[in-house]
Amino acid sequence: MFRLPSLATALLLGLSLTSGCQRPSTGTAKSVEFWLTNPDKSALFQRQATPLGFGSEAATLTTPVIEVDEQQTFQPIDGFGYCLTGGSAQLLHAMSPAARKTLLQELFGTAGTSIGVSYLRLSIGASDLDAQVFSYNDLPAGQTDPTLSKFSLAPDREHLLPVLKEILAINPSLKLMGSPWSPPPWMKTNESSKGGSLKPEFYPAYAQYFVKYIQGMKAEGVRIDAITIQNEPLHPGNNPSLLMLAEQQAEFIKKHLGPAFKAAKIDTKIIVYDHNADRPDYPISILNDPEAKQYVDGSAFHLYGGPIEALSKVHDAHPDKNLYFTEQWVGSKSNFAENLPWHVRTLIIGATRNWARTVLEWNLAADLQQNPHTPGGCTECRGALTLDGDKVTREDAYYIIAHASKFARPGSVRIASTTPEKLPNVAFRSPSGQRVLVVQNDNASPQTFAVRHQGRVFSSTLGAGAVGTYVW
Repeated sequence: MFRLPSLATALLLGLSLTSGCQRPSTGTAKSVEFWLTNPDKSALFQRQATPLGFGSEAATLTTPVIEVDEQQTFQPIDGFGYCLTGGSAQLLHAMSPAARKTLLQELFGTAGTSIGVSYLRLSIGASDLDAQVFSYNDLPAGQTDPTLSKFSLAPDREHLLPVLKEILAINPSLKLMGSPWSPPPWMKTNESSKGGSLKPEFYPAYAQYFVKYIQGMKAEGVRIDAITIQNEPLHPGNNPSLLMLAEQQAEFIKKHLGPAFKAAKIDTKIIVYDHNADRPDYPISILNDPEAKQYVDGSAFHLYGGPIEALSKVHDAHPDKNLYFTEQWVGSKSNFAENLPWHVRTLIIGATRNWARTVLEWNLAADLQQNPHTPGGCTECRGALTLDGDKVTREDAYYIIAHASKFARPGSVRIASTTPEKLPNVAFRSPSGQRVLVVQNDNASPQTFAVRHQGRVFSSTLGAGAVGTYVW
């Protein structure tokens, strides 16, 4: 029976596997970078000092094998990242310029230990993690403005746009998605920021609202790559929020938004749904309508309900359309030891293995009390960063995203990899030709495994629940 002397000794002594206990190899042809995070925080996205090496096939005789096959390719990757909420931008903007510059470089740069965030989702108007509710066309009660003569991006100029411009200076190719939580209240059946539906008579005005947003951001030097029609259209209980049924979304797209984008020569992608995986019928029904489908790039999902595999149902029904994973929160009362394995296994690995081109965690930053938020907004949404002035605490979602964002750069392609029991994983080929493999050990004990690629093999060990990113 094959044994690892160093691992056996460590287990006998009850030592933790902070270095991943990689197996030394002989005849190394090429080294493999190994970045490790352990659930006990003994390693936090830490590059291991001793690189792994390709060596003998002997390791495959007694350990599970992950076979990486880049001859089988799947979807391209647009990026990994977060939602830059208005509250996140406010907290970042409140930092000293020097501290903010250093932090943004760490987040959006790629050199050294920077984590290479490559995709951000923005709220069109306020999300529930802004300090107050607003739209870009707020009016006194009883007034309407169907020509949008009073449309203004002024609310975003205070914090969001200054921070966003600093981010884009670091990474000009960063992709941005805009999502509205609510239209202006005067367009809605209940004339409130919370709940209600879009009045049909204001469908044309709301289509132009999107046009003006995209054109206004472009004038600020900010390109919006994609928009979703409505954040969580089946959850009208948030503040802000809107109820928009699938048939209403299809009607809005095919008769109003799609033609408005075409007339304005806007190439920003239109993405439907943007809600939980328990209702794949919602985007499928829209895509089943040829008039609406012609304008739609794809569908977006959250995972507060339903299985991640539901994304593949939408892909199988419409394989010519793209899929995006756009939001998952980390609760302030949850813990790292549970969040790390679940989010990596279910989202970084699960969403991409089910055709997602993006994986986005929820808010980029919150303060020590999970502020700011709107009245009635989320009170327990922990940021990827906790900011207290210039003091930065890197939280769960920071490390979860880092395991993919740093190396699976935009333009990477998912490639095939086998999935031994309790070793969920996903593999990519980056634009530079590197292979990137993210593995999560879902066993309750340490697990040694081998990775085979093009007839070459290396082996590694991950502690229970640990995550490793391997790059060669």
